[in-house]
Amino acid sequence: IIYDRRVAPSLVSSLANAINGTAIARGTSFLKSSMNKIVTASGLNFIDDPLRPRGLGSRLFDAEGLPVQKRYLIKDGILTGWFLDLSSAGKLNMAPTGNSRRSVGSPPSPGPSNFYLENGIYSQEELITDIEEGFLVTEMIGSSVDMITGDYSRGAGGFWISKGEISHPITEATIAGNLKDMFLKITPGNDIDLRDRIASPSIRIDSMMVAGS
Repeated sequence: IIYDRRVAPSLVSSLANAINGTAIARGTSFLKSSMNKIVTASGLNFIDDPLRPRGLGSRLFDAEGLPVQKRYLIKDGILTGWFLDLSSAGKLNMAPTGNSRRSVGSPPSPGPSNFYLENGIYSQEELITDIEEGFLVTEMIGSSVDMITGDYSRGAGGFWISKGEISHPITEATIAGNLKDMFLKITPGNDIDLRDRIASPSIRIDSMMVAGS
Protein backbone atom coordinates (compact mmCIF):
# COMPACT_ATOMS: atom_id res chain seq x y z
CA ILE A 1 0.00 0.00 0.00
CA ILE A 2 1.18 3.52 -0.82
CA TYR A 3 -0.52 6.32 1.10
CA ASP A 4 -0.34 9.53 -0.91
CA ARG A 5 0.89 12.49 1.13
CA ARG A 6 -2.66 13.92 1.16
CA VAL A 7 -3.99 10.92 3.13
CA ALA A 8 -0.83 9.76 4.96
CA PRO A 9 -1.40 12.30 7.79
CA SER A 10 -4.36 10.16 8.89
CA LEU A 11 -1.85 7.53 10.03
CA VAL A 12 0.24 10.15 11.83
CA SER A 13 -2.94 11.34 13.56
CA SER A 14 -3.69 7.77 14.70
CA LEU A 15 -0.22 7.62 16.22
CA ALA A 16 -0.79 10.96 17.96
CA ASN A 17 -3.99 9.56 19.49
CA ALA A 18 -2.14 6.45 20.65
CA ILE A 19 0.48 8.48 22.57
CA ASN A 20 -2.01 10.92 24.08
CA GLY A 21 -1.51 11.06 27.84
CA THR A 22 -5.24 10.76 28.57
CA ALA A 23 -5.45 7.51 26.59
CA ILE A 24 -2.33 6.19 28.32
CA ALA A 25 -3.67 7.04 31.77
CA ARG A 26 -6.97 5.31 30.97
CA GLY A 27 -5.22 2.29 29.46
CA THR A 28 -7.08 2.73 26.16
CA SER A 29 -4.08 2.81 23.80
CA PHE A 30 -2.35 -0.08 22.04
CA LEU A 31 0.96 1.67 22.89
CA LYS A 32 0.28 2.03 26.62
CA SER A 33 3.19 -0.28 27.58
CA SER A 34 5.60 0.78 24.83
CA MET A 35 7.63 3.62 26.37
CA ASN A 36 11.31 3.33 25.33
CA LYS A 37 10.47 0.43 23.03
CA ILE A 38 10.65 0.08 19.25
CA VAL A 39 7.22 0.97 17.83
CA THR A 40 8.02 1.96 14.23
CA ALA A 41 10.51 1.02 11.55
CA SER A 42 14.14 1.89 12.28
CA GLY A 43 15.21 5.39 11.31
CA LEU A 44 11.77 6.99 11.57
CA ASN A 45 11.34 10.22 13.53
CA PHE A 46 7.95 11.62 14.58
CA ILE A 47 8.34 15.21 15.70
CA ASP A 48 6.11 17.73 17.45
CA ASP A 49 7.32 21.27 16.80
CA PRO A 50 5.22 24.09 18.30
CA LEU A 51 7.97 26.59 17.45
CA ARG A 52 7.89 26.11 13.67
CA PRO A 53 7.54 29.51 11.96
CA ARG A 54 4.01 30.08 10.62
CA GLY A 55 2.87 26.59 11.61
CA LEU A 56 -0.88 26.25 12.12
CA GLY A 57 -0.26 24.79 15.59
CA SER A 58 2.67 27.03 16.53
CA ARG A 59 2.68 28.75 19.93
CA LEU A 60 5.04 29.85 22.70
CA PHE A 61 2.92 28.49 25.57
CA ASP A 62 0.34 25.71 25.80
CA ALA A 63 -3.27 26.12 26.97
CA GLU A 64 -2.19 25.89 30.64
CA GLY A 65 0.53 28.53 30.30
CA LEU A 66 3.48 26.13 30.21
CA PRO A 67 6.40 26.76 27.85
CA VAL A 68 6.66 24.54 24.79
CA GLN A 69 9.54 22.89 22.96
CA LYS A 70 10.31 20.82 19.90
CA ARG A 71 10.08 17.15 20.84
CA TYR A 72 10.99 13.86 19.17
CA LEU A 73 8.11 11.65 20.33
CA ILE A 74 9.57 8.78 18.33
CA LYS A 75 13.29 8.87 17.59
CA ASP A 76 14.87 6.25 15.33
CA GLY A 77 11.77 4.10 15.77
CA ILE A 78 11.79 4.24 19.60
CA LEU A 79 8.92 5.80 21.56
CA THR A 80 10.38 8.46 23.86
CA GLY A 81 7.39 10.27 25.36
CA TRP A 82 3.68 11.08 25.59
CA PHE A 83 1.61 14.17 24.93
CA LEU A 84 0.91 15.34 28.50
CA ASP A 85 -1.06 18.15 30.12
CA LEU A 86 -1.16 18.80 33.88
CA SER A 87 -3.99 16.34 34.51
CA SER A 88 -2.64 13.38 32.54
CA ALA A 89 0.89 14.02 33.81
CA GLY A 90 -0.38 13.90 37.41
CA LYS A 91 -2.16 10.60 36.80
CA LEU A 92 0.99 9.09 35.33
CA ASN A 93 3.34 10.60 37.94
CA MET A 94 5.25 12.42 35.21
CA ALA A 95 6.07 16.03 34.39
CA PRO A 96 3.77 17.87 31.95
CA THR A 97 5.24 18.38 28.49
CA GLY A 98 3.59 21.64 27.41
CA ASN A 99 1.14 19.82 25.15
CA SER A 100 -2.12 21.10 26.61
CA ARG A 101 -4.77 22.23 24.13
CA ARG A 102 -8.13 23.87 24.70
CA SER A 103 -11.12 24.65 22.50
CA VAL A 104 -13.95 27.06 23.27
CA GLY A 105 -16.14 25.75 26.09
CA SER A 106 -14.04 22.66 26.87
CA PRO A 107 -11.38 21.89 29.51
CA PRO A 108 -7.70 21.48 28.60
CA SER A 109 -6.57 18.17 27.15
CA PRO A 110 -3.24 16.91 25.80
CA GLY A 111 -2.49 16.82 22.10
CA PRO A 112 0.00 17.72 19.36
CA SER A 113 0.89 21.13 17.96
CA ASN A 114 2.64 20.68 14.59
CA PHE A 115 3.15 16.91 14.47
CA TYR A 116 4.75 15.16 11.53
CA LEU A 117 6.69 12.18 10.23
CA GLU A 118 10.10 13.33 9.07
CA ASN A 119 10.89 13.07 5.35
CA GLY A 120 12.56 9.98 3.97
CA ILE A 121 14.84 9.75 0.93
CA TYR A 122 12.57 8.19 -1.69
CA SER A 123 10.21 9.90 -4.12
CA GLN A 124 6.72 8.45 -4.46
CA GLU A 125 7.73 7.09 -7.87
CA GLU A 126 10.67 5.25 -6.28
CA LEU A 127 8.37 3.76 -3.61
CA ILE A 128 6.18 2.38 -6.39
CA THR A 129 8.88 1.10 -8.76
CA ASP A 130 9.45 -2.39 -7.32
CA ILE A 131 5.82 -3.17 -6.41
CA GLU A 132 4.44 -6.12 -8.39
CA GLU A 133 0.84 -5.60 -7.25
CA GLY A 134 -0.25 -2.81 -4.94
CA PHE A 135 -2.58 0.06 -4.21
CA LEU A 136 -1.88 3.82 -4.30
CA VAL A 137 -4.41 5.32 -1.87
CA THR A 138 -5.45 8.89 -2.63
CA GLU A 139 -8.79 9.00 -0.80
CA MET A 140 -10.01 7.67 2.56
CA ILE A 141 -13.65 6.79 3.18
CA GLY A 142 -15.01 6.24 6.69
CA SER A 143 -13.01 4.84 9.57
CA SER A 144 -12.83 1.81 11.82
CA VAL A 145 -9.78 2.07 14.04
CA ASP A 146 -9.68 0.33 17.43
CA MET A 147 -7.22 2.33 19.52
CA ILE A 148 -7.13 -0.36 22.22
CA THR A 149 -6.04 -3.24 19.95
CA GLY A 150 -4.69 -1.29 16.97
CA ASP A 151 -7.01 -3.06 14.53
CA TYR A 152 -7.38 -0.89 11.43
CA SER A 153 -9.91 -0.98 8.58
CA ARG A 154 -10.81 1.89 6.26
CA GLY A 155 -12.52 2.44 2.95
CA ALA A 156 -10.21 3.80 0.29
CA GLY A 157 -9.97 4.90 -3.32
CA GLY A 158 -7.06 5.51 -5.64
CA PHE A 159 -5.12 3.60 -8.28
CA TRP A 160 -3.97 0.01 -8.68
CA ILE A 161 -0.24 -0.56 -9.13
CA SER A 162 0.95 -3.36 -11.43
CA LYS A 163 4.59 -4.15 -12.15
CA GLY A 164 5.77 -0.83 -10.76
CA GLU A 165 3.36 1.34 -12.73
CA ILE A 166 -0.05 2.94 -12.19
CA SER A 167 -2.61 0.66 -13.84
CA HIS A 168 -6.26 1.67 -13.31
CA PRO A 169 -8.53 3.53 -10.86
CA ILE A 170 -9.88 1.79 -7.76
CA THR A 171 -13.02 2.84 -5.87
CA GLU A 172 -14.79 1.57 -2.76
CA ALA A 173 -11.95 -0.72 -1.67
CA THR A 174 -11.15 -1.63 1.94
CA ILE A 175 -7.65 -1.68 3.39
CA ALA A 176 -6.99 -3.46 6.68
CA GLY A 177 -4.22 -4.34 9.08
CA ASN A 178 -3.06 -3.66 12.62
CA LEU A 179 -1.42 -0.35 13.47
CA LYS A 180 1.25 -2.00 15.61
CA ASP A 181 2.40 -4.04 12.59
CA MET A 182 1.82 -1.23 10.08
CA PHE A 183 4.06 1.26 11.87
CA LEU A 184 6.88 -1.29 11.91
CA LYS A 185 6.71 -1.57 8.11
CA ILE A 186 6.63 2.12 7.14
CA THR A 187 8.92 3.44 4.42
CA PRO A 188 8.52 7.24 4.11
CA GLY A 189 8.76 9.28 0.93
CA ASN A 190 10.40 12.68 0.58
CA ASP A 191 7.42 14.84 -0.43
CA ILE A 192 6.07 16.18 2.87
CA ASP A 193 3.92 19.31 2.88
CA LEU A 194 4.31 21.11 6.22
CA ARG A 195 1.45 23.56 5.80
CA ASP A 196 -0.91 21.43 7.95
CA ARG A 197 -0.80 20.74 11.70
CA ILE A 198 -0.51 16.99 11.09
CA ALA A 199 1.79 16.24 8.17
CA SER A 200 3.50 13.33 6.47
CA PRO A 201 5.27 12.44 3.26
CA SER A 202 3.91 9.61 1.14
CA ILE A 203 4.10 6.33 3.04
CA ARG A 204 4.64 2.78 1.83
CA ILE A 205 3.46 -0.12 3.98
CA ASP A 206 4.00 -3.69 2.82
CA SER A 207 1.74 -6.68 3.52
CA MET A 208 -1.62 -5.01 4.19
CA MET A 209 -4.92 -6.54 3.14
CA VAL A 210 -6.94 -5.04 0.25
CA ALA A 211 -10.51 -6.01 -0.61
CA GLY A 212 -13.01 -4.58 -3.06
CA SER A 213 -12.79 -3.34 -6.63
